[in-house]
Amino acid sequence: MRGLVDGLHNPHPLLAILPGLYAEDDLATRLTGVFDDALAPVVSTLDNFPAYLDPALAPEDFVEVLGSWVAAFTDPRIPADRQRLLVAAAVELHGSRGAASALRETLRLACGIEAEVTESGGTAWSAQAQSAPPGSALPRLVVRVPAEADGAVVHRVVEALRPANLPARIEVMEVGNDPVQ
Repeated sequence: MRGLVDGLHNPHPLLAILPGLYAEDDLATRLTGVFDDALAPVVSTLDNFPAYLDPALAPEDFVEVLGSWVAAFTDPRIPADRQRLLVAAAVELHGSRGAASALRETLRLACGIEAEVTESGGTAWSAQAQSAPPGSALPRLVVRVPAEADGAVVHRVVEALRPANLPARIEVMEVGNDPVQ
């Protein structure tokens, strides 16, 4: 992850904390210089640690680590800027996990598309006895996505986030909004 950075200096050089006797010793100067070069990225990382916790500012290779901490949806095919958005929204998306809105929002963040999500269930309230229940008796989830969507990522998002009891069908919408199977 982090490594040596050319031109980065340790703000607390080791030679400064050694007795003055070593300041004139060539071996001690070179040896502490090597350790200073190795410690400089560590000190810099610790000084900038709050930036590592912000998905918008974190180094690209650290965004995956942040995502694992908050159980964000990840896929290597998703571009880095979209992955940052998914990590930033992960906690909020967990609050509505399994709902059509969370699936729609995850697809928007991961693929940059507006998906139409239809599910068979529903809720309703009625003051009359024997009123018909909402939704359909046949459990299903239909996700309609535009043709420009990355099919592999869409499929992975739907399979990862759909409720376990709902079989899902993905329909690709052409320009005229006609589904293509």
